[in-house]
Amino acid sequence: MLTAYDAPMAELMDPHVDMILVGDSLGMVVHGLPSTVGVTMEMMILHGQAVMRGSEEAFVVVDMPFGSYETSEDQAFLNAARIMKETGCQAVKIESGAYAAKQIAHLVERGIPVMGHVGLRPQAINVDGGFRAKGRTETEREIVINEARAADRAGAFAIVIEGVAEDLAAEITAEVSCPTIGIGASAACDGQVLVAQDMLGLFDWAPKFVRRYATCVPPRKAPSKPMPKTCGPVISPEKPKPTACENLEANSAGTLQPAAAASRFPPEFRTPTGAAP
Repeated sequence: MLTAYDAPMAELMDPHVDMILVGDSLGMVVHGLPSTVGVTMEMMILHGQAVMRGSEEAFVVVDMPFGSYETSEDQAFLNAARIMKETGCQAVKIESGAYAAKQIAHLVERGIPVMGHVGLRPQAINVDGGFRAKGRTETEREIVINEARAADRAGAFAIVIEGVAEDLAAEITAEVSCPTIGIGASAACDGQVLVAQDMLGLFDWAPKFVRRYATCVPPRKAPSKPMPKTCGPVISPEKPKPTACENLEANSAGTLQPAAAASRFPPEFRTPTGAAP
């Protein structure tokens, strides 16, 4: 499973992945937010719609953003149903704190497939003190295991395990009946998910567990280089060439129209003046 936030990326991934996640990580990756807490329903729906336009085969899961499901089962259903209706996705994902089992069961009973999410939960960073790996103490391990068990019993069809040690990921995977999908949780999980931009090296920093398959953007601290020549006319006072401009002429009705439109085609494809189209 990989993340996608727009149609072109979804179209590229679609033939090669089983699932696409429209993660609330889009708040940080696309919108430059400091965390996922500020992501809204409108943002998730907009990006979910774009991804669905680019995907034909992959199973698409859309994250439910912070504040859209925690209050009650009814709140969770109304917002999950809205995401499903307005995007056409196949499932939603919920960060599965201890409170979330009721919401998951409520959604599943009403026909909405739910993916759980335990371990490091980005929406909870304000109480966790940042993006911290989970399971460092026995108490913390037990909390994560119990959250996974609860999500599994509630009917989650899969559970994302984020930011835990390999032995804890293996224990959870053995405990639950549904597949587990790891992100920074070792190969002990049944599947893996990565943020595509991290994998492609689009940022000068990535979590240490990410295997980069490319470096598409140079580090920000690298010496700056001049913009390519093709961008020169945009950032300099140089006048654009005539071919770069639309030549508008007034027609008989006094409306401006591109006069150069016919010249875009070779002579043999042009309609003679006065001839029927």
